[in-house]
Amino acid sequence: MSGSSTYACALILRDSRVLLGRRATFRRAYPGCWDVIGGRVEPGETPKQALIRELAEEVAIKPVNPTYAGRIEDRQINPDAPPSYLFFRVRNWSGGEPRMNNHEHSDLEWFTLQQAQDLANLAHPEYRALLASVLT
Repeated sequence: MSGSSTYACALILRDSRVLLGRRATFRRAYPGCWDVIGGRVEPGETPKQALIRELAEEVAIKPVNPTYAGRIEDRQINPDAPPSYLFFRVRNWSGGEPRMNNHEHSDLEWFTLQQAQDLANLAHPEYRALLASVLT
């Protein structure tokens, strides 16, 4: 991908709601914004392996049968080599209720589609259409 990074991102879904985390204010990208849970795919990892690792690190769950849900290229972060976000639906998991497990988020909350779309500080504008496609 010549200079751009790939990220594995979870659309954690339950009862027609999605789990979002408010990014800690010290984060370089989208500080204080509501975002999906996930992170960078490291060298030698598949996107699904990265998803499993990131969910364990950030919210202490293990996804069961995540399914691919789409991709966003983030030209706001870097127009010349935009990071690529790969999204996976996570409807089932082990490990109990998702909980903050590290310092990357300051809050976790379940949102309906309308609540998520109404957020003024949603990390990326393309999330609105993506969330509509998985929550309707």
